[in-house]
Amino acid sequence: MSLYFTSLNSGSNGNCYYIGNDNEAVLIDAGISCRETEIRMKRLGLAMDKLKAVFISHEHTDHISGLVTLSKKYRLPVYITEATHKHSRIKLEKELIYRFQANKPVQIGGLSITSFQKKHDAADPHSFIVASASVKVGIFTDLGIACDQLIHHFQQCHAAFLEANYDEEMLNNGRYPYYLKQRITNGLGHLSNVQALELFNQHRSSTLRYLILSHLSKNNNTPELVRDLFNKHAGNTEIVIASRYAETPVIQVTGDTVKIIKRKTTNQQQLSLF
Repeated sequence: MSLYFTSLNSGSNGNCYYIGNDNEAVLIDAGISCRETEIRMKRLGLAMDKLKAVFISHEHTDHISGLVTLSKKYRLPVYITEATHKHSRIKLEKELIYRFQANKPVQIGGLSITSFQKKHDAADPHSFIVASASVKVGIFTDLGIACDQLIHHFQQCHAAFLEANYDEEMLNNGRYPYYLKQRITNGLGHLSNVQALELFNQHRSSTLRYLILSHLSKNNNTPELVRDLFNKHAGNTEIVIASRYAETPVIQVTGDTVKIIKRKTTNQQQLSLF
């Protein structure tokens, strides 16, 4: 069994991650418009009718701004906790609302989606692991700290989206007001490059072959900086940077040995897989 995944967008301007198998797929968050989601999936050869649900990590605008239109247009079930739904103030159609609980897997076809609570300044924030047979992909962004649960799940991943939000020196010397710097670094904000690297160096498994560094700050980080930092320690893990402006290539993880394949499409060819 294979999993296919891509970041459709990652950053404070919108977050949306696609994970699926040959038959069905889910989105983790819907922080870009429905139209942009359609455009980017089409460019990648991903079919909208493969989407079966959207899982919402928390209520911040950059994770839900496209949700209502997307769910309504494609009749997509939305998995969202009661507290997140309440604080989001979004109006979803009642029949499309589903609840999930931490550490209780949700089965959608051949996909198993498990959530766990994370440290972030939101009402009821969660991270997710999407599994198909023995293959696991983690979606770990908007993290105040690398808590024990994050470490536990990170150690089991064959691929992961991991937040590397800010460079400490850039943040400290930057123009953000003091209260915002404190919010970012107080253990309920975001993970720094150094914190993400520490998690990667100390807790990655031998099966982690792909790391997508995600949710980079526009003002307090650069793709070049974080890529150079992680490539020095990458070993057998391939490093890619998720963009805040465009989608990443679709990546396929296959079998117990975890084989990585980048999928490319052209305007004349769509992948029949999707």
